[in-house]
Amino acid sequence: MKMTAEALKQRVGQFFFPAVFINDTEENIQETERLIKEHNIGGLTFFHSRASAATNYESKKKVVFNDDSYEKIKALIIRYQKAATTPLLISIDAEWGLAMRIEKTPQYPYAITLGALPSTKSDLVYEVGKQIGLDLKAAGIHYNLSPLADINNNPNNPVIGYRSFGENKEKVAHFAVEYLNGMSEVGVLGCLKHFPGHGNTNVDSHLGLPVLKETLEELLENELYPFIKGIENNVDSIMIGHLAVPSLNDGKDTSATLSKPIIQDLLRNKLGYDGLVISDALNMHSVSKLYETKGQLEWEAFNAGNDILCFAENVPEGIEAILKNASPDRIFESYERIRKAKEKVGTLSNSTFASGELNFGKAASLNSEIAENCITKIIDNSNTDLVFEAQKNNQLAKLSLYKNTENTFFKTLNSKLPSPEFSFENEEESDISEIKKELQNFETILISLFVPKAKPANNFEISDNVFNLLSELLQTKNCIVFVFGNPYALPLIQNLKKASGL
Repeated sequence: MKMTAEALKQRVGQFFFPAVFINDTEENIQETERLIKEHNIGGLTFFHSRASAATNYESKKKVVFNDDSYEKIKALIIRYQKAATTPLLISIDAEWGLAMRIEKTPQYPYAITLGALPSTKSDLVYEVGKQIGLDLKAAGIHYNLSPLADINNNPNNPVIGYRSFGENKEKVAHFAVEYLNGMSEVGVLGCLKHFPGHGNTNVDSHLGLPVLKETLEELLENELYPFIKGIENNVDSIMIGHLAVPSLNDGKDTSATLSKPIIQDLLRNKLGYDGLVISDALNMHSVSKLYETKGQLEWEAFNAGNDILCFAENVPEGIEAILKNASPDRIFESYERIRKAKEKVGTLSNSTFASGELNFGKAASLNSEIAENCITKIIDNSNTDLVFEAQKNNQLAKLSLYKNTENTFFKTLNSKLPSPEFSFENEEESDISEIKKELQNFETILISLFVPKAKPANNFEISDNVFNLLSELLQTKNCIVFVFGNPYALPLIQNLKKASGL
């Protein structure tokens, strides 16, 4: 069937998902409405604000909190849908819930915490996917750009870390599929990312281009395993990462997002995937600075095999470039994949979402059940007796690192184990040498370390003074250590093996 040039152009518009910001100016909002009306774009990807978008690392603009972001996004989605002739597919990154992007909304555990659950408790991961799906629907969102299928096989990874289900490929695959199935049950689209696997990188692809040295055989053995399981379970979409894999790409350091051999040959032909392929954000510096001509990046990403161009910054130019270069057949293929996704979530039959209230109560009870099941004993020398004995002999002290003694953990312990308490909050407020001196009088120290940051930069922001204090206490006292936060901080603590409990 022959299509008019205008009809073809309307179809190409569907491939574009520019970024929009919940807390934005009226002028910018009207600019988005114009894009929707004039170019028939397929969808939008929501962020909290311009300052929170990941490539704002250089400008370091302060993210301003806004208590009514949730009300704002609901109103904006309605407004944007009104501007659209073809209903929009609304997407967001909500790996651990809307709270990843929107304050005062339910937050669920990071993937690393879910990964600490035993495999027999995978129903809890399913439940998290389902609840996140319901929260998205309440806001009017159809498509969650989650979860990660990346395997955490490099502890120094600056950008994956706590966002991955862990180091074991079977568990990562199992939990990713459970999370996807939970969302799917309530009619929300999911996405496995970052193909072909971003786990073993030590560069943040928001800022530079990570290069994976593995061969295809090695990738099939490990990195690709969770994606293959996702494909077997009919995952709605797969996001391509901004990472170079020369062995899959004729030896070239081209980002996977722009690589036909990686998307067409490997993902489509070899792995047999025919679902939606979405690019990682095209504003990320590993790709955004490659081409001077506006629209060329969008064409290259489409030509490589992406159906959805996420965070496309040059919509009119990108549409023209694709119209000029792409075959009508290829346009039809991508258009059909997007149409089917819209059909699945009901946007085309006008059953809009935005269906109600967020369930904070459900989130709280689910989170506490997960917490009970994911506590991990690393050193367990049955130290309970030791602690009660020390307390009876006035030899027990408690030390809290990076939170004051009013923390919930100490308050809970105090009904059973009252004892002197000390805390180090930060360099300004606390004197380490004073704490050391005080602790000399006690044999047994119960230490709670609240790891200050989730990301590994600067040793998770744990200061050398704190590391030295820990190392000394571990060598001279009976220490029972409770770590709240990213477990990848553990290998940085010297003499940790000497703990009586961890």
